[in-house]
Amino acid sequence: MQPLEQAHTTARYLAELITGNSPSARVRMQLEAYVLAARLEEVVTAANVRLQVMSEGRYTLVHSDHQAARGARSGLGLQITDAWTGRPRKTDTLSGGESFFASLSLALGLADVVSQETGGNPLDTLFIDEGFGTLDEDTLHKVLDVLDSLRAHDRTVGVISHIPELRRRIPHRLHVREGPTGSTLAHLTEAAE
Repeated sequence: MQPLEQAHTTARYLAELITGNSPSARVRMQLEAYVLAARLEEVVTAANVRLQVMSEGRYTLVHSDHQAARGARSGLGLQITDAWTGRPRKTDTLSGGESFFASLSLALGLADVVSQETGGNPLDTLFIDEGFGTLDEDTLHKVLDVLDSLRAHDRTVGVISHIPELRRRIPHRLHVREGPTGSTLAHLTEAAE
């Protein structure tokens, strides 16, 4: 019986460790979440490059594996450090515009990590649907500067928006016009307007 009990104890310990239920675990994190957390750290590092530009050095994303409330699973949390206060805070305390460029930074960071993982094969096209309406004029220009830098490095960036400032800033556009017989598509350039 003793060899069977030892095998069972070992198997039970490993099962509890993998599912995040081990009493000796520092945080309740499943093995799957642990692997994802390692990837999330890579994405956050890549995202912070762009977030630093868009927020003029104010914000930095930080991966958090702190113990979740009420015994919930841990490991995939994000916080944002505000250089003005020097303290981390929850991402849901960001304003609409700040949330937009934090999300955009994460999307661009994910694209960078995926590109690296595929042997440097770039993700050539990125589409952004709205969110620009939540930005003030200065922040909008910072975000567009980051998008311009992507285009300068041979990426295609598609922006879906109704914001007039984007019409002035983006030289090549597709304009969708609705009509009673259906929608039409027109290719517009700055000269065409």
